[in-house]
Amino acid sequence: MMKIKNTGKEKAVGCWLLADGSYAVRAAVFLLFIFYFFLFTSCGKAKKNEQNIFRYNEVSGISSLDPAFAKSQSVIWATHQLYNTLVETDEQLHIVPSLAKSWEVSTDRLSIIFHLRTDVFFHDHIAFANDKARLPHGQGRKMIAADVVYSFQRLMDKNTASPGAWIFNNRVDAAKGFVAMDDSTFRIDLLKPFVQILGVLSNVYCSIVPREAVEKFGTDFRRNPCGTGPFQFKAWEEGQALILVKNQHYFEKDSTGNRLPYLDGVKVTFLDSKATEFLEFRQGRLHFINDIDPSFKDEVLSKKGELRDSWKNKVVLNKHPYLNIEYIGILVDSTKDIVKNSPLRIKALRQAINYGFDRKKMMLYLRNSIGTAAESGFVPMGLPSFDTAMVKGYHYDPAKASALLQQAGFKSLKDIPEIKLLTIPIYGDLGSYIARQLQDIGLNVKVEIVQKSLLLTQTSKSEALFFRGSWIADYPDAENYLSVFYGKNPAPPNYTRYYNPVFDALYEQSTRETNDSIRYRLYQQMDQMLMNDAPVVPLWYDMVIHLVQPAVKGFQPNALNWLELRRTKLK
Repeated sequence: MMKIKNTGKEKAVGCWLLADGSYAVRAAVFLLFIFYFFLFTSCGKAKKNEQNIFRYNEVSGISSLDPAFAKSQSVIWATHQLYNTLVETDEQLHIVPSLAKSWEVSTDRLSIIFHLRTDVFFHDHIAFANDKARLPHGQGRKMIAADVVYSFQRLMDKNTASPGAWIFNNRVDAAKGFVAMDDSTFRIDLLKPFVQILGVLSNVYCSIVPREAVEKFGTDFRRNPCGTGPFQFKAWEEGQALILVKNQHYFEKDSTGNRLPYLDGVKVTFLDSKATEFLEFRQGRLHFINDIDPSFKDEVLSKKGELRDSWKNKVVLNKHPYLNIEYIGILVDSTKDIVKNSPLRIKALRQAINYGFDRKKMMLYLRNSIGTAAESGFVPMGLPSFDTAMVKGYHYDPAKASALLQQAGFKSLKDIPEIKLLTIPIYGDLGSYIARQLQDIGLNVKVEIVQKSLLLTQTSKSEALFFRGSWIADYPDAENYLSVFYGKNPAPPNYTRYYNPVFDALYEQSTRETNDSIRYRLYQQMDQMLMNDAPVVPLWYDMVIHLVQPAVKGFQPNALNWLELRRTKLK
């Protein structure tokens, strides 16, 4: 029998740790654990349990299960199952209660008092082993207002180094702005009015975590999570699988009084190929896939983005606009040497790039019409301020692009030095398409494929001059997109290092404006300013595309493209 001990120092497989720490041994035990997990849970009925485990794959892997580091879709999807926030968004993107059952905003809009639910418990966890507040029948410690204070202060703490710390920057004083008035009452005090604050608090970064678990595991809290969500952590072998199981004491119920969630658990695999993922789905071993590998797109979808006849009645196609924009960013910080020596420092050339390729053909031939060509601003479709009549972007016009190059001072196209476009592997074909079309107007664009982690590092350090990026809404408000260009914001989110004092003044005005119509007009003015200055090249406004097995019910895409499994059922 292999010796297993729990020391808190070795790598974890669930809560248990292997003495020798070897990868092969750990992997074997993990696979054995999964076998027994499926065999003996749900009263020992393996077949029934296997049928009620939702399975999906994460090609890019999961870097952390700590919500303070939920900056990528893969981490957001997993942490959304494990944690709750004070408020959340419904299907219409309205802010609705979650851990907070109600709230009041002060007349000066500088304070909000939240009244918390009193029936919420953290998952049963080793960190609560000696806690008197832990209930004897398997529930973890009760969630109270002090946990909210701790979670938000931790998010802002520089020692945490959360990529989401910026959402409270210049908005809340970490030491004084979060107050536990009593166990069930929490108050947030703002430095200045910020009408979008409820949207901010719905973000996964603002999930509530228990101090005990964070302090016990330190940085290894990333793989020893504890929240209040519908599922709780069971085991994770990185590169192999992640297992979550139903939280039997979850506080939410359906309209008939049944406790959510309906599923017994979730299994996430980490096949690193979209092609392999698609084949697994086709064999019925995954319940859904998000997007389709380009090599299979034409087999499954028509150019109009509909299921081909051979796939009808075999899978369900879910399509829904969602709040993400794909773009090319341009570093415009004139203090950087790489900017000083680049033709991209010239606004007319940046505008020429925007006119120099056909977004509509790109969507038709490379995206099978999944999404909409971004010919308006940076703020995507789906938000109430989006208005193509008020914000004019760019369309394909090679003649205008050529004229702008002349205006930029390039009398001979040979005078324009090479421009390097950084992108990640799955967008290599899109980069090549754009580069070829820009070459037709005389721009020498070279596509360089880099790994996602490297590109994120380079953009965060302002070392990427011309790069493909995307911005998925942290919360459903256009302000979240415009904050990407607010001059006082660091990178992230201001990866282009755009600075315009007029833009900044309008942005600050919009955070105080309570009249929706006036605020939307401010958003539109800022968006148009971005299009004119062209620190960014919008590519397309995105659309969720899910292929789903027919046995899956109650699984619908949403505008944030968050994986929502609380009400999902399997036949």
